Order: sequence, then structure tokens, then C-alpha cells
Amino acid sequence: MAINASGQSQAQKNLAFDPAASMEWAEKVRRVFWDIQGELGRPPDAVGISAPGLAAADGRSVACMPGRLQGLEGLDWTKHLGSVKPVPVMNDAHAALLGEAWIGSARGFKHAIMLTLGSGVGGAFMTERVLVRGRCGRAGHFGHATVDMGGTPDITNMPGSLEDAIGDCTVARRSNGRFTTTKDLVAAHLAGDAEATNAWLRSVRALACGIASFINIVDPEAVVLGGGVSKAGPALFNPLQDYLDEMEWRPTRHRTRILPAMLGEYAGAVGAAWNAVEVTKLGMS
Repeated sequence: MAINASGQSQAQKNLAFDPAASMEWAEKVRRVFWDIQGELGRPPDAVGISAPGLAAADGRSVACMPGRLQGLEGLDWTKHLGSVKPVPVMNDAHAALLGEAWIGSARGFKHAIMLTLGSGVGGAFMTERVLVRGRCGRAGHFGHATVDMGGTPDITNMPGSLEDAIGDCTVARRSNGRFTTTKDLVAAHLAGDAEATNAWLRSVRALACGIASFINIVDPEAVVLGGGVSKAGPALFNPLQDYLDEMEWRPTRHRTRILPAMLGEYAGAVGAAWNAVEVTKLGMS
């Protein structure tokens, strides 16, 4: 995706890839980069990458990404893309929050949380409009918070995590094998399937427990929800708000806003672009 200084898209392109094919995804990212550069007719002023996993300390690669996208760890994106300018890399959920804070649902807030609800659950938060990254880039991984201490360990060995409670990765397990996607589970729930409703609302309640806990820790003005699961719309947001009305601590009657993300699948790209411009200003080597 190419974006100008005002946040307007100049070009965008998606390519599907086979996750089982070694490094096919990396080659397709490179192809998109050069195709878009060709459309623009000139090199971009700055280039950024957002990806799952923890970004390396030098910002040039992903240092840790367990279980997915073999070859991602340690891949130097500046070299891989053949870019004449350094390419800063950041976690996709961190980037999504930066994008939403720039031109999306988190715009105008000083304190906000972002949760990306997809195959797993990513997260990020900012305070005083500054993204909190933590010592090794781990800050904001809200999906690996426990909402059931007796639950099965997730990919980080956290028992009963929020990611396992509502991520697409566990829909089959949560629905006794009846469904494999949240979309199908929600459709059955809306059609009056009692078993589907029970599974779905249990997941939404777990999400509410997680969000209420994060609110107590971070004290945000807003929580922005993105990712494919958030496309459930009212089927998600209505019961979620009902649960939060029960459990959210609201001193001085302050109620944290729960908002759908505005930028969809491009939030991470927008945030990565904003970050690349900022890093370029600081002179990343």
C-alpha cells in the first residue's frame, strides 16, 4: 500500500499466498513492493513493514514469531526488498494502532488500546499518544492474558488465554467441531442455534473480562477492536457492551468507549507507513 502525507491511499494491492510454500509470502511481498513503486513512477519517500511477531531491537527484522511464516524471523527487509532506504519493521498490531491513531478510530485520543481479533488476538496500547513497546517489543500482547486459569496453554504457554477464548484458531474446539470459522459460528447464533449461541456468548464474555481487566491496568479513553472477528458487528458489540456494563469499573462515571476499527485490513500498512516516515526523520541507519 502506498499512502501520502495526508493519509490518503495512492495505490494498494493484495496477493494471496500458500503458507505451506517455503518463503512464497516473502517473494509476493517483494513483488507488491516493486509493482506499487512502478505505479507511482518513483521510489517512495519512506518504506515500512508490519508483520506478526516481535520486532528486533534494531527495527530491521522480526526477532520472534513462533509457529507461523517460517523464514520470517531474522529476515532483513531492507535487503530483501532491495530498498535504497532503510525499511523499519514493527509488530502488526502495534502498527494497526498507529494507523488508527493517525486517521482511524483512535484519532484524537491520548490513551487507547487496540485489539486485533483474527486467527489469534493481537494488541497494542498508547499513553499520551506514545505507543508503548516495552523492553523487547512484547507490550500490548493482550491476547496472551489469562481469562481461564484452568484452560489449555496457548502458543506462549499461557493457560486459558484470551486468544484461545475468541480467536479463530480455536473455533472448532469451542464449538465441539461444528464450525471452523467465527463467521459460521456467528451465523448459526443469529439463526437461533442454541448451542452456537452458548459458544459465541461464552467467547464474548471472555473478551469482556479481558477488556475490563485491561481497562483497569491501562486506563484508556477508548478500546478499538479490529480484525476479522470484529466484522461480526452488532452480534459482537451489543453483548460485549452488556457484559462490560456489568463488570467495568467506572470511577467518576467514566465509561471507556468501545469502537470498531475504521481501517480494516490496511490498518497495519497505514501504521507502518506512518512509522517509516517518523523513523526516516530520525535517521535510521
